[in-house]
Amino acid sequence: MDFWTSIMPNVVANKDVFIQSTWETIYMTLVSGIIAGILGIIIGIALVVTAPGGILANRTTYWILDKLVNIFRSIPFIILLAVIAPFTRLLVGTSIGTTAALVPLTIGTAPFYARQVQNALVDVDRGIIEAAEAVGASPMQIIFRVYLREALPDLIRTSVVTVISLIGLTAMAGAIGGGGLGNTAISIGYDRFENDITIMAMIIILAIVFIIQILGDLWARKTDHR
Repeated sequence: MDFWTSIMPNVVANKDVFIQSTWETIYMTLVSGIIAGILGIIIGIALVVTAPGGILANRTTYWILDKLVNIFRSIPFIILLAVIAPFTRLLVGTSIGTTAALVPLTIGTAPFYARQVQNALVDVDRGIIEAAEAVGASPMQIIFRVYLREALPDLIRTSVVTVISLIGLTAMAGAIGGGGLGNTAISIGYDRFENDITIMAMIIILAIVFIIQILGDLWARKTDHR
């Protein structure tokens, strides 16, 4: 303990703060990741099946979804936080804190993930889809038994990329009052010139990212039978 106190005195003094902020980061990542993941998969599938030549081709639906994804993907996250603050307050009663941060995190992540899902699904061999149609498979059967099954390894990899990106967004949200490690790094480490606080927040974030990357790669290799 004396060793850590000598090199990171402020971290030792604020260990309870780090425990709390780490759980806040995990909470924001987990909850917004699940919601954005569900929305992203739905939108991504819809983009694929309603595209020209898709199994449920609908030019109007595809055009609307495609443009909405492009618009929300193009908005810088820091600006999105400010733009949807009134909507956030309407939903959760405040625009500050970890729960409030879930709204912009979800809205900022879902379009990005939807596009990643779309890219993964369009790589599915067209011959397999045509074979499924030839034996009378319904659109829902093709979606679940062909698209999602064949693209599973790629979907896992894109999910890992999305979650890692989401962790970065939680740090950005924390910098303006969203809580988590980003808030600790800025409000305590940077503002008070306590560099060891900032460094430790970075180390914890890197550790979380490495763990997610390793687990994601292992899962993707296990499901990839191509």
